[in-house]
Amino acid sequence: MKTESRKDKLQRMLRMMILIRRLEEKSAELYSATKIRGFLHLYNGEEGVAVGVMETLTPEDAVVATYREHGQALAKGIGAGAIMAEMFGKQEGCSRGRGGSMHLFDAATRFYGGNAIVGGGLPLSVGLALADKMQGKSRVTCCFFGDGAVAEGEFHESMNLASLWKLPVLFLCENNLYAMGTSIRYTQAVQELAAKGAGYGVPSAAVDGMDILAVEEAARIAAEHVRGGNGPYFLECRTYRLRPHSMFDTEQYRTRDEVEEWKKRDPIDLFIQRIKDEGIWDEAEYVAMESDVAEEIKAAVAFAEAGTMEPVEDLTRFVYAEGGRP
Repeated sequence: MKTESRKDKLQRMLRMMILIRRLEEKSAELYSATKIRGFLHLYNGEEGVAVGVMETLTPEDAVVATYREHGQALAKGIGAGAIMAEMFGKQEGCSRGRGGSMHLFDAATRFYGGNAIVGGGLPLSVGLALADKMQGKSRVTCCFFGDGAVAEGEFHESMNLASLWKLPVLFLCENNLYAMGTSIRYTQAVQELAAKGAGYGVPSAAVDGMDILAVEEAARIAAEHVRGGNGPYFLECRTYRLRPHSMFDTEQYRTRDEVEEWKKRDPIDLFIQRIKDEGIWDEAEYVAMESDVAEEIKAAVAFAEAGTMEPVEDLTRFVYAEGGRP
């Protein structure tokens, strides 16, 4: 098997980050045009976390995510077309149009949500990891959650059980400093979230979530620990969302100056500068990459537009058990 060069790897990671950003930008546009309905939470600014972490996982590893999961879904291998069709409510979507933006799901890639409940994915990840351990499978269940979920009971219960049973869970906190519109300084007495792992005997670390290569390195250490049968690991990625919490958010809780200051640490811009510093930047290749991504997004929208709505006759399908008693 041909070994991937450093340049090819960095370009592949950059392309995925750009694909996530462009999908989110197009989603915002389509939401404003009422093509996408319901809630929509965008991932702009946090791309380095999803892409960096996925570099350390295998196709057999599971991912459990939050309602801000488009980036993780793309990086895990769900196609842009299936994601867009889902947001359009079409049955060609990855959840047959029944989940929408917040409930992306794909068993083939072992992507188990998308979960609209804050902290709701944490106990699910414990269950998936328990199943893998009972079956003797060397897998990692990576559970993404935000800083707001750390204040939920599920976080503490899940960390405790995973530690007691030495389950293969990578607890991955995307700390973007705001639980919806509430600053972390109003919700956490100890704002160094990684420190909370010590209370459960769980090895922990914190990393700059705006630096994709730092995320990859930290996540690789965490994933190897978990995959080696050593129990759970807690990794806090300190990041920032560059857009409001959702499309309904008037963003009255933070200043424009704060957002502009964080934009100077846009993970895509920082990564491009890193590639330039390594002397492997090619402007023509970057232009071609942007063009290729634009075509992929265009095709995804066309796929969603051409999709079909589920018939009314299927309203109760997958909701109630079919057939009589055995």
